[in-house]
Amino acid sequence: MKKRILISVYDMEIGGVERSLINMLEHFDYERYEVDLFIFSHQGDLLSQLPPKVRLLPEKGGFTVFRKPMKQCLQEGRIAGVVVRLLVKVIADAKARRLKLSEGSGYIQLQLVSKYMSMLLPSIDDNRYDAAISYAWPHDFMLKRVKAAKKLAWIHTDYTQLQIDNAVDEAMWAGYDGIASISEACTDAFLSRYPALSDKIFLMENITSPAYIRSKAMEEGAGGMDSSSFNLVSVGRLSYVKGFDMAIEAMRLLSAKGLDGVKWHIVGFGGSEGELRAQIAEYGLEDRVILHGKKQNPYPYMAACDLYVQPSRYEGKAVTVTEAQIIGKPVLITDYPTSGSQVHDGIDGMICEANAGSIAEAVERLYRDAALRERLAAAVKGTDFGNAGELAKLYGWIEGAAPEREVESYAYKRHAGRAAQG
Repeated sequence: MKKRILISVYDMEIGGVERSLINMLEHFDYERYEVDLFIFSHQGDLLSQLPPKVRLLPEKGGFTVFRKPMKQCLQEGRIAGVVVRLLVKVIADAKARRLKLSEGSGYIQLQLVSKYMSMLLPSIDDNRYDAAISYAWPHDFMLKRVKAAKKLAWIHTDYTQLQIDNAVDEAMWAGYDGIASISEACTDAFLSRYPALSDKIFLMENITSPAYIRSKAMEEGAGGMDSSSFNLVSVGRLSYVKGFDMAIEAMRLLSAKGLDGVKWHIVGFGGSEGELRAQIAEYGLEDRVILHGKKQNPYPYMAACDLYVQPSRYEGKAVTVTEAQIIGKPVLITDYPTSGSQVHDGIDGMICEANAGSIAEAVERLYRDAALRERLAAAVKGTDFGNAGELAKLYGWIEGAAPEREVESYAYKRHAGRAAQG
């Protein structure tokens, strides 16, 4: 008899986490497992890419209040959800002031909304699953409102960079039977905050599908790119974390140096779009920095670029960097704490400091040195990025086998060693 698995995610908007989920579901063993997918809000262009063997559970209106605008929630009669979110904002603002968080209360609000809304919402299914997997925020719901023999949550980011209430966070993670981490660097960062959870965590890299990515890259769709220019491309949500404000500042510096042939194409959407457009206008870079908006298929832009750039302030393991390498492009990334898990500096990519000046210098170097770009691209063209075998780790966890601990133990020991020295 097949085992029943439930996986949850908030929505299927275009993003690295959501694309990695699609890749995992494409490679799942449906001969052994029945997979139900619960999506809190049925929105996002990636909904259409769900494999047919996954059973998508129906959307329930009350579950969309986690992120939906409060005005819309009021119009829909979601009064309890609005009250919770207003109270959470007050509590989170107070905590952020007490903890002196430079980025404000945004992440704490997400924590508390997840915690308290999950207490109010009903269970989605009376059936009991063999395993429940919370693939992304909100994690509290799967913990409190789903019946399952065992429960797993996923981490996709660098937890040393999140301005959150760690006590609240640790209590939530401790409730899970297992925690999957997408990279050794993510594991190391997580355990530096929560060393007591080391026995729960195991490494499972994001599943990639090189054949799919290369085929999509060959499609038409890189509108607005001029082959006579030196084209930089970045893909990601328009948010502070992704560092596109630093990219625009770097372009201002490159323009001041007279590198008029360089153009920066940014593919993505998000809450920072207005601020980024204002910054572009302030510097007079409308023809040099182009915001292309949301694209269901960003790969033609990657394929048409001369250099892929990831100017992030922090990442877990940027899916887009691996995708650009799969397409055979030279990449430049900033030295966010987990950068070494993706790029060997000077071998299969370049790493620079996370500031506009360093980004501009690195871009200029790569612009002027075609041989270096070709060497970096050649280093990744022979690499097999396929890793569907990673799913064996998940199957082993579901079946009750202890995950392999080599990488996680190394990360934990490394943290423990630093703590002993410090």
